[in-house]
Amino acid sequence: MERTMEPDLQIAPRGRPLGSPWSQWVNFRLVPFLAAHLIKLLAFTLRVVREEAEAVEALVGSDQRIVLAFWHRRLLMMPLAYPFRRKAPDGTPRGVAILSSDSKDGERSAATWRWFGIHAVRGTAGRSGSQALVKMIQAVKQGWDLGITVDGPRGPRQVAKPGVLAVSRKTGAWVVPVCVAYSSAWTLGTWDALLVPQPFSRVVVRYGRPFRMEPTDDESERRAALEACLNDLERWAEGVKHD
Repeated sequence: MERTMEPDLQIAPRGRPLGSPWSQWVNFRLVPFLAAHLIKLLAFTLRVVREEAEAVEALVGSDQRIVLAFWHRRLLMMPLAYPFRRKAPDGTPRGVAILSSDSKDGERSAATWRWFGIHAVRGTAGRSGSQALVKMIQAVKQGWDLGITVDGPRGPRQVAKPGVLAVSRKTGAWVVPVCVAYSSAWTLGTWDALLVPQPFSRVVVRYGRPFRMEPTDDESERRAALEACLNDLERWAEGVKHD
């Protein structure tokens, strides 16, 4: 019997125009190219250490799907938290996917992360939030892991939203809290106080204890526990610079 393949997640194609051809090339080709390669150049100078990684490595080794959960302000170097190489059951390469809004900023961000092999699930946390959730669930079932900014994309800062727990409940994927700490960094004046590591900094990636939502779990309790875990990691990360 011929197997029907579900379409892979895509970044570049759009369903509506986003400006003139010149504007599209500058904003969604040139700018992402430059931004991605600047980030890669910065990452090349960093000294990276991973801590408490045994549990997540065991999940990947046993072909379990994972959802990395983190605060938005730690987003920039979060690709360092995903050093894994994955494949779907049919051998097709798989990796990590993120939720990207349908706005111009979302398109620019998605095009930037594509240079890191990170794919985009289209949707927002607003009116189409339920559609975005369906797409994330579909991505996990297609063999992708996910990376979710638990308080993003607009905040409020460090307040957990329920999407990551819903994905885990529907797919059985393991939620892995994670934080990326820098020995020295700049803090931007954005809503999330985004952190940018300074060149040649020491970077420590620390993973929290993985968990997944069971059918009988109380969502509000799990969300509060996830928020507390991420805030504990945040406090730890703030102390790294003083080590």
